[in-house]
Amino acid sequence: MSQDAGPQAEAWTVRRILEWTTGYLKEHGSASPRLDAEVLLAHARGCSRIQLYTAFDEVLTDAVRGKMRELVKRRAGAEPVAYLVGYREFFSSRFRVTPGVFIPRPETETLVIQALDRLKGIASPKVLDLCTGSGCVAISIARSLAAAHVTAVELDLATLEIARQNAIDLGVSDRIEFLQGDLFAALASDKARVGLQPFDVIVSNPPYITSAEIPTLQRDVSQHEPHLALDGGPEGLDIIRPLIKQSPDHLPPGGWLLFEISNDQGEAVRRLLEADGRYTSITIVADSAGLPRVACGRVVQT
Repeated sequence: MSQDAGPQAEAWTVRRILEWTTGYLKEHGSASPRLDAEVLLAHARGCSRIQLYTAFDEVLTDAVRGKMRELVKRRAGAEPVAYLVGYREFFSSRFRVTPGVFIPRPETETLVIQALDRLKGIASPKVLDLCTGSGCVAISIARSLAAAHVTAVELDLATLEIARQNAIDLGVSDRIEFLQGDLFAALASDKARVGLQPFDVIVSNPPYITSAEIPTLQRDVSQHEPHLALDGGPEGLDIIRPLIKQSPDHLPPGGWLLFEISNDQGEAVRRLLEADGRYTSITIVADSAGLPRVACGRVVQT
């Protein structure tokens, strides 16, 4: 974003900055250059994205241009936009994210929708969210169901603190219990859970990318997002297998296990659920792009 010289230089308006930045980020490999440009400029100006459209002809101040220049430089170096601005929108709410926290994706909203559908009619639903990350799934469920009580588990302590802060920011911290630990082991160490009723639904967005795929992902993912939240082992199933095996011990007959998968894992995951023998109503639900995204299994009713 070079400085123009002379009195006849074209002014750096909102419109011009957006057009220039979109082209520049496209050249540097961004998959969504226009969206990135808008989010970064809105952040630099301290406004919403929609306000940019009513200010196309506004000339930017030197301070805003300087801030935008630095953001664009870092984005061109593959830093994720969410880390640059400190948040990501998910299910109509804003979640803070910092480097080291997995960034929420739109396709994960399918997991929330499926959970809410299966919690209908339950007076005081109890939900367990494993691998909670930013807390986006747990918090979205709690915000959508005023009577829901959610337990959210995360292995990484720093990430868990971000999830806890998101719950405070979004007004549901009184209905979400945050536990640090490895999947169900976190429940065993929680003495307050002794004697409590099982969960009605277990949800999870576990690591499911194969180890070999990690280096082939886009640079902003492979170089910046936590591999702990991505790497599912040689087949991408290292976390999914214990999830399937152990969930029935924490669900009542008729309770549901719902978890996100890679779009090429549908048949493999279906076979794992069927082979377990304790699940029925096994389905693989597509996301808004029509890709297999959420595996669903209901504990057999006795």
